[in-house]
Amino acid sequence: MLEVIVEADGGSRGNPGPAGYGAVVFAADHVRVLAERKEFIGVATNNVAEYRGLIAGLAASAELGARAVTVRMDSKLVVEQMSGRWKIKHASMIPLAEQARALVAGFDRVSFTWIPRAENSHADRLANEAMDDGDLTATVREAVSAGYAAGDEVAVPATSAVTESADANKIAPGWTGAVGKPTRLLLLRHGQTALSVERRYSGRGNPPLTELGREQAERAAKMLATKGDIAAVVSSPLQRARSTAEAAATALDVPLRILDGLIETDFGDWEGLTFAEAVQRDPLLHSDWLGDPSIPAPGGESFDQVRERIEGVRRDLVALYPGQNVLVVSHVTPIKTLLQLALGVGPSLLYRLHLDLASLCIAEFYPDGGASVRLVNDTSYL
Repeated sequence: MLEVIVEADGGSRGNPGPAGYGAVVFAADHVRVLAERKEFIGVATNNVAEYRGLIAGLAASAELGARAVTVRMDSKLVVEQMSGRWKIKHASMIPLAEQARALVAGFDRVSFTWIPRAENSHADRLANEAMDDGDLTATVREAVSAGYAAGDEVAVPATSAVTESADANKIAPGWTGAVGKPTRLLLLRHGQTALSVERRYSGRGNPPLTELGREQAERAAKMLATKGDIAAVVSSPLQRARSTAEAAATALDVPLRILDGLIETDFGDWEGLTFAEAVQRDPLLHSDWLGDPSIPAPGGESFDQVRERIEGVRRDLVALYPGQNVLVVSHVTPIKTLLQLALGVGPSLLYRLHLDLASLCIAEFYPDGGASVRLVNDTSYL
C-alpha cells in the first residue's frame, strides 16, 4: 500500500489579492518527492489558496495511487476544519471543503497535522513561485495588449515562468494574447439513454446506453481515431459516459481514467422527472433554481458546486497533460461548465447553450491562464 505525505500551502498578496498555491507529495520517507503542484489562481484570499493547495495535493496523491495520506499544513484553519473540530463559517469555504472531503473519501486513511511555517518551506516556495508567475503573466499580458493596441510586433520574454515548450514564446493564434502550448480538451457528451429520449433529468442515476446510444459512441470513437494524437481518455464514472469513453479508448488505444469529478449534477428529488413535472412539484424552487446557480435542487447540488469541482478537474488535467490533447467524456452540465470556464462567462451559458447527445466540443487552456473555445456541438460524424 502506497503511503505518502502531502504538504500544502497558499498565499495571497493583499488578502484578498493575487494568490497562488503550492503542494508537494513526498514518499513515506519524507525525502523523495513524488509530485509537485503549483498554480496562480487570480485574486483570492489566503484561506481559499490554502484549500486549493490541499485539494491539489490530494488529487496528485490519488493520481499516484496512494492509499494512505498524511497531510501537513501550517494553516490551523484548514487542518482544524478538515479534522472536524472547527465549523466552516464562510460560504466560500464550504464547496472547497466538500471537494477536499470528496478526495479524502477515496483513500483508506488520511490524517491532518498542523506544522509550523518553517517546516512547510517546500510548499511555501511553490506557492510563492505561483504568485510570482502570476505577476509575470500580468506583465506579459500588459505588454501584449499594448502591442496590439499600437499595432506593433510583441516580444514575449522567454522565461521558464511562461514558457513550457519550444513554441511557448509565441503568441497563440487569435486575439487572446495567450502564450504557450495549450492543453486541448475534446469534450464528448455520452450517447443516448432511455431518460434522454424522454427528456428527463438524468443526474446521478445510472441508465445504460440504448442501442442508438451505443451506435453513437462507436461513430464518435471512429471519428476520434482518425484524428489521433490524443494522450488519454478521462470519463465520468456513470455507465452512460463510461461506455462511451471505453469505445473511444479502445479505438484510440490509449488509457482510460475515471474521474469522479466529471459526474453529472446531482438533481436530487428531481431525478427522473421531466422539466414540466419538476415545475409542477416545486414551482417556486424550480424558478429560483433556474435563476440562481447557488441554489441546489432539492436533495441535490447547485451549479456553483458543480463549477467548483469541475474547476478542480480542469486544473488537474492541465497539470497532468500539459500541452497535450485529452478526450473528456462527460455530461451536459460538466461540459457546459468547462466551456463556461474557457469563455470566462456567467451562468447564463448553462441555460442558453444546447448540446446534442454524443456531440463534441473543444476547449483549450493555456499555461499562462488563457483559454479559448474552438468547437461547439459538432455532430457531423453521427
